[in-house]
Amino acid sequence: MPRPYLKQIDKHLTKPDVRSYEKGVFILHDQLNLDAWPEWVKEDKPLLIFLESRGKGIELPHHKIKATYILSSMRHFALECKDKGFDILYHSTNGHFDDGLREIINDYDGTLYYMTPSEWDSRVRLSSIKNEYQDRITEIPNGFFLADAIQWKEKITPGYRMEYFYREMRRQTGYLMKGDNPEGGEWNYDEQNRESLPPGKAVPAISTFEPDPITEEIMEMVEVYFPDSFGSTDGFAYAVTRNQALELLEQFIHERLHDFGPYEDALKTGNYTLFHSQLSIYLNNGLLLPAEVCDRAISAYEAGKARLNSVEGFIRQIIGWREYIRIYYEAMMPAVREANHFGFKKKLPEMFWTGKTGMKCMEECLRPVIQEGYSHHIQRLMVLSNFSNLTETDPRELNRWFWFSYADAYEWVVLPNVLGMSTFADGGVLASKPYVSSGNYINKMGDYCKHCTYSVSKKNGSNACPFNYLYWNFIDKQRETFNESGRVNFMVNMFDKKKSDDEKQAIRESSEEFLSKLERMGGN
Repeated sequence: MPRPYLKQIDKHLTKPDVRSYEKGVFILHDQLNLDAWPEWVKEDKPLLIFLESRGKGIELPHHKIKATYILSSMRHFALECKDKGFDILYHSTNGHFDDGLREIINDYDGTLYYMTPSEWDSRVRLSSIKNEYQDRITEIPNGFFLADAIQWKEKITPGYRMEYFYREMRRQTGYLMKGDNPEGGEWNYDEQNRESLPPGKAVPAISTFEPDPITEEIMEMVEVYFPDSFGSTDGFAYAVTRNQALELLEQFIHERLHDFGPYEDALKTGNYTLFHSQLSIYLNNGLLLPAEVCDRAISAYEAGKARLNSVEGFIRQIIGWREYIRIYYEAMMPAVREANHFGFKKKLPEMFWTGKTGMKCMEECLRPVIQEGYSHHIQRLMVLSNFSNLTETDPRELNRWFWFSYADAYEWVVLPNVLGMSTFADGGVLASKPYVSSGNYINKMGDYCKHCTYSVSKKNGSNACPFNYLYWNFIDKQRETFNESGRVNFMVNMFDKKKSDDEKQAIRESSEEFLSKLERMGGN
């Protein structure tokens, strides 16, 4: 019987008789690389089981671009495995993936293997199946990360910062090390990586890929099955195979890595990628592996084709930050899901869904998310998350929005970045200060303010940049948190001693007026 929206993949696969296999390996949608699995999988060639779950797709209104990417890359990977000699069972279910897996297990007498999922809920579902079927199910440790979470997660306490972890990871991997010392004499070159983009500086474009028939079929399915999900499938152009992802890696190494460092914090009207790699999309579901990406970047440095501060900054994002937040997730779940240090309860501003606002910086940072499910890390941290905090938005609402809006978003990577880093919702376990700023930072790092209806030079009033008065209003209202942090308590002193009574009153009135008029909406 024809399966809806699986015609393209069914052309290439013959449904196997699962009863004839002693070993079966269930592969989740973010485990798409056999090099991260135990060697016996490639040698023994067990039955590989893939499962599409409509139920999981309904849990969150995932961006339609994201849903298309996840499903297309999984189907393409299944067919690549078939070409390597594996037998493939590609199953779909209207329920959740554990429902579909039970259907398979009930017809299967052999041993089923699965790799520990990176996300909590998937782990709980598979643990339940493991308990039900006892010794017929074997769990394999997750092989898609460099650090052993068990070794590190007890260190995740207030005061243990990513920098400590990063230095130890440098020592363990040997990346950018000369014996016991860091390459160039410094562990961190952030001071060299805070330049705004010079006028006329050319930025190479990132290659895009035309959807093939498999992807086109998925795009149609996503629009039909998930009509109320975020965004549209229009313009889908991401890589969906490992070879395409490797092509993008090489392009980044040759064309953008050298200038990545100096401009990694820059903001530019009309350009939301600049010199960023955009490879997190492919790292986070396995098409690329962290070690191979780091190795290519270091090879470029050793060949004199990329500057040290760029390569160090890039390596730090992968073996430092990416690995660190995954360990934080392991240590803090599941209680951290409800973290809300400031006690904010307001809904997310409506502009996060529509992109419509008179604030140029917000427009520029929301547009690529709505259209393509992507923006770079400074847009996420210092504009979108900053605005969420300053407008007293419930951080759990923001976390949910990031989770379903971004193509590279999985809970293990989104939750620590949003509830730990950008909103300070965990109260300072991950970050040493709340990441909030006035319009001055945004103006310093880019050109958004030049094209805005608000004036960044004005501090209060209807024409003033909202970031300016909202920032000082936040400092005033959250002074207890700032006073507890040695890094930023001087801001409270500045508000108290340097602002006149009239300025303080104007800040409060401007903030109250803006917040009262800000349109908000519940979860999509």
